[in-house]
Amino acid sequence: MAKKPVKKTITKKTTKSAGKVPVRLSAETNLKAGKAGKTTAKPVKKTAKKATSKGIVKKPSIRKPLTDKQLDQRAANVIANSEKKNVQKKSKRPKKTSTSKETSSLLDAIVEGMQEKKAKNIMILNLSAIENRVADYFVICDADSKTHVESIAGGVEDEVIKLTSEKPYHSEGQQNSEWILVDYINIVAHVFLREFRELYNLEALWGDAEITLINN
Repeated sequence: MAKKPVKKTITKKTTKSAGKVPVRLSAETNLKAGKAGKTTAKPVKKTAKKATSKGIVKKPSIRKPLTDKQLDQRAANVIANSEKKNVQKKSKRPKKTSTSKETSSLLDAIVEGMQEKKAKNIMILNLSAIENRVADYFVICDADSKTHVESIAGGVEDEVIKLTSEKPYHSEGQQNSEWILVDYINIVAHVFLREFRELYNLEALWGDAEITLINN
C-alpha cells in the first residue's frame, strides 16, 4: 500500500527586536510599501483654531476714585520730577567766569543796544544774591510790535559784538517774536512784546532781585 506524501509547512523566521512589538500593517499599506520599498509615516499636523473676538463682550473696567493721600502723593511726585528736570537743565548750562569789569562792560553793551533801537522800560535785575539763580543779571525791556522786538534783539547782539566781541551762548523766540531771549550765560537779555511782559511779569517772579531802572 502506497504511503501519502507528507506536506511540510515552512515557517519563516522573524527577527524580533528587543522591546519592540511587531506592527501589523493592512493589505493596502503592505501593497504601497512593496511599491515604494519602504513605509513612511507622515506626521499629523494639528491646526489650532484662532480665537476670535466676535461675540465676546468686554466689561468696562471701573476705577476706584483716588484717596486724598494718593492725590497728595501724585502731586508730590509731579513736583519732584519737575525739580529734577530743572536741576538737570541747570547742570548742563555752562559756567562762565568773568571779572566785575567784564560783567559791567557786558551790561552796558546790552543796555546800549536796547537804547539804540528805542526799547521801552529798560530794567536791570541783579540776581547775584539769590540762591539757585539762572544767571547773575536779567536785562528786561519791551516793544510795541513784533518787528520792534526783533529789531531790539538784533541790536543787542550787534552792540555786544562791537563793544565786547562776545557772542551769545544761545538765543530763542525769533519764531513768534513775542519774547526773544538773548543769553550770555551770566547775563540774559529779555525783549518782550509789551502785553507778554505784563503776562510773564519776571520782575515779580524774581522779587528778591535788586532792580535798577534805566531812563530812556
